[in-house]
Amino acid sequence: MIKVFRLPDLGEGLTESEIVAWRVAPGDTVTLNQLIAEVETAKAVVELPSPFAGVVAELHQQPGTTVHVGDPIVSFEVAGAEPPSVPSAASPADAASAPPAGPTAPAGEPERLAVLVGYGAAVERGGRPQRRARAGATDTPGRAGVSTPAARSTSAPASTSAPASTSAPASTSAASPAAREVPATGERPRSTPPVRALARTLGVDLTQVTGTGPTGFIIREDVAAYAAPAALGVCHTPNEPGLELGRAEPDDRPPASVPRARETRSPIRSVRKQTAAAMVQSAFTAPHATEFLTVDVTPTIELIDALKRDRGFADARIGVLAVVAKALCLAVARTPEVNTRWDEAAGEIVQFHYVNLGIAAATPRGLIVPNIPDADRLALADLAAALAALTSAGRAGATNPAALHGGTISITNIGSFGIDAGTPILPPGEAVILALGAIAPRPWEYRGEVALRQVVTLSVAFDHRLVDGEQAARFLTDVAGILANPARALALL
Repeated sequence: MIKVFRLPDLGEGLTESEIVAWRVAPGDTVTLNQLIAEVETAKAVVELPSPFAGVVAELHQQPGTTVHVGDPIVSFEVAGAEPPSVPSAASPADAASAPPAGPTAPAGEPERLAVLVGYGAAVERGGRPQRRARAGATDTPGRAGVSTPAARSTSAPASTSAPASTSAPASTSAASPAAREVPATGERPRSTPPVRALARTLGVDLTQVTGTGPTGFIIREDVAAYAAPAALGVCHTPNEPGLELGRAEPDDRPPASVPRARETRSPIRSVRKQTAAAMVQSAFTAPHATEFLTVDVTPTIELIDALKRDRGFADARIGVLAVVAKALCLAVARTPEVNTRWDEAAGEIVQFHYVNLGIAAATPRGLIVPNIPDADRLALADLAAALAALTSAGRAGATNPAALHGGTISITNIGSFGIDAGTPILPPGEAVILALGAIAPRPWEYRGEVALRQVVTLSVAFDHRLVDGEQAARFLTDVAGILANPARALALL
């Protein structure tokens, strides 16, 4: 029986996702909840599990394709009734007649697939999908989902359970997206979403790159090394990787530069699309205002250095951002107006009695603002650990979509890019965002004399519907006061 899996609602009101990569190919045997694909929403890269146990019959979407919720993405041949003859793409009538993947939705609500990311039976992530035997071909052991080139022939798959007269889906290896990703060795390239994004940017075909990571995993350095020879006149071809064309001999002139296009057009999607919509909404909804304050933070730098030498905090990895985050949480308690939201639909101001601290992060996929729930309840060391976890997940493109909603107030560390100060735009729905500039040694008045001190400029942008200038100033001076004298935090606890 053929079952069609349609792109499920991944939550948070998202209506579309991009297929990043398939982890299976036609003919693979999969188990319930086995990871079959990586999809990229406007918020994060999500691993998609299989809602069925069976054999992959057909992949309906190519990697890089934007798919809307409800569109068919993959078909499975599952045990049950005799498999009917079906076209290459299941019709809406077929999908409507198929039983639901899980419990039915309550009356009056749209039906959704029950097996989504993080739900269902536990599955071994390292499990190997077994290749179904094909006529005239045998499988060979190797990496997950890998078969010999002969096993990817276009002959009909052998079957011992279906009647001889029953037609089965023909292999689509010659035309399927997964097959187009398979190099001559028969293996599909393995890499992470940021590496694939880098490859697309550099115009590198990952099927031609040799991975140097664990078990042949392709890493950023492999893509960069493959792309680098282009600047030296080296051309890589599918049949002869590394073939050098036009390399200048010592007495020859340098190779002529390759003509470049005058412009490049890329579709607006994923994180960039979401960021643009959010920034436009914020800029044209909330009346922004910004205040600045420059402060001597030498005592904070000395505190951090002392904690690094303290054995009790040796593994805490407490940095400036963690101290600023803690100072912000303490300052919020004194000026609660900065931790509010304007609810236009209800005609109400929402006062939060907790701090879900958003951290603006530049990732390979674009700007995201994940938040730390109940940050005001965390000790300094725990706050530092939470920041490190957010940073690691953001760089790996593995930020949990749930962490991108529900923030109440945010920090952006523009100083990490060497910027002294800025006027940040508020994340939609938040009243305040604090910008931390670059900390640098500057001549500063200290105890009646001029001394070289560690100085930083803080800026706070706020929604003037919710926060007045006096309240923003009080909040900003409280944060600055703690950074100038960390012992002052004891008086605010």
